[in-house]
Amino acid sequence: MAQATGSRSHPDFWIIAATLGILAIGVVMVYSASAVAAFRDYGDAFYYFKRQLLFAALGLAAMYAAMNVDYTFWKKWALPGLIVCFALLCLVLVPGVGVVRGGARSWLGIGSFGIQPSEFMKLAMIVFLARYLSERQREMASFTRGLLPALAVLGAAFGLIMLQPDLGTGAVMIGASLMVIYAAGVRLAHLAALALAGLAGLAALIAAAPYRLQRIIAYLDPWQDPQGAGYQAIQSLYAVGPGGLLGLGLGMSRQKYSYLPEPQTDFIFSILAEELGFVGGALLILLFLLLVWRGMRTAIAVADPFGSFLAAGIVAIFAVQVLINIGVVIGLLPVTGITLPLVSYGGSSLTLLLTAIGILLNISRSAR
Repeated sequence: MAQATGSRSHPDFWIIAATLGILAIGVVMVYSASAVAAFRDYGDAFYYFKRQLLFAALGLAAMYAAMNVDYTFWKKWALPGLIVCFALLCLVLVPGVGVVRGGARSWLGIGSFGIQPSEFMKLAMIVFLARYLSERQREMASFTRGLLPALAVLGAAFGLIMLQPDLGTGAVMIGASLMVIYAAGVRLAHLAALALAGLAGLAALIAAAPYRLQRIIAYLDPWQDPQGAGYQAIQSLYAVGPGGLLGLGLGMSRQKYSYLPEPQTDFIFSILAEELGFVGGALLILLFLLLVWRGMRTAIAVADPFGSFLAAGIVAIFAVQVLINIGVVIGLLPVTGITLPLVSYGGSSLTLLLTAIGILLNISRSAR
């Protein structure tokens, strides 16, 4: 349902400005980080750049459309959307249907075009939880009547994502969802017990897959296996370190010459730090902080609980994903496959996140 003209205030200007600023930096850095690999693999240095421009255009169109659709529209479709995402997560696990990329069966599509259902599940889960929590606020103090059903749905989605396996996306979904649940007034004792159970589960996941244990060992000391498990972490630091204060200059990265894996996706911040230095990295982080601040301000200022929880969840997706990605790049976290929002190359992630920003902008029009 489109909003009536003039029925609400203008969307938050600073959210729009931060989003466009981050997106512009991302498009430039995708070209700079991918030009060498694109020319080597496709004979066209602009291969990834042109596709990123297309994804950005589609995402901006989706953002504009979502900005002009009343956010309560998504409340009606919360459960159907969640069911569709569960079906897609099941479908992607079927051999011959799901496409394996980067060691994970997490894509649906033909050739180089595809969608990643786990990306859609992140947003669908936030919309569902926003509706569930807004309708059961009085029951959230009870573990069995309030918290447990939400955790069951969240756990089922996380389990399907881990079957791919895709720990990075699963961690973002869990982290963002728990922030929304906390905002709904869940008892701290329940969250503490949940955190202990989560740590035990994480230990079990690491023990169940030797490559995850290798990543933990490489995180503690990447030089134990510099050509294997520690390779990505070391090459990332080789990119970040020489950047210094002002960087080597746009386009002057050395690590993108087949040294650093996935320079246009998971490790694009490494290339940015190498070419634009501390100043460039700090500017990007400040834009993310601006986006998170204005988003949380929107969540606080909206009287409707559904809108408040939905805004908080969308902001949490960005906050958690940025923290994990940059934490990996600078060696504070073990290596995991997660992109930098609005910056890294990728169609599903970019389009979906811009759509989420559109929803946030529409909520901001209802802020007091």
